[in-house]
Amino acid sequence: MIPLKGVVLDAPEPRKLARFYCELLGWELGDDDETWATATGPNDTKLSFQAEPAYRTPTWPSEGGKQQMQLHLDFKVDDLEAAHDHATSLGARLQDFQPQPDVRVYADPVGHIFCFFV
Repeated sequence: MIPLKGVVLDAPEPRKLARFYCELLGWELGDDDETWATATGPNDTKLSFQAEPAYRTPTWPSEGGKQQMQLHLDFKVDDLEAAHDHATSLGARLQDFQPQPDVRVYADPVGHIFCFFV
């Protein structure tokens, strides 16, 4: 078995995005510089962000000719409304297209898509 220990996302400003996810998830800030920053969670799980000067915001849902989403993050929550209030207070944006009633789709401050589900 090969364990997954983390995910890396491109970002125009890794430090800012790592701090967003640390606040969102209650994780600790690990590596933190202009080119690489890491949010570290339970069991040393890492969500890392690398500098990409040519970063383009993905679209949701996908549209022809625009930057496509390459992945999204799913987070299980106990209360969708409380999670919504917390996320939007930090700068997450609820997306117009919501494909399921028990899931909420958001964009983080640079446009990466993530979902809350119960």
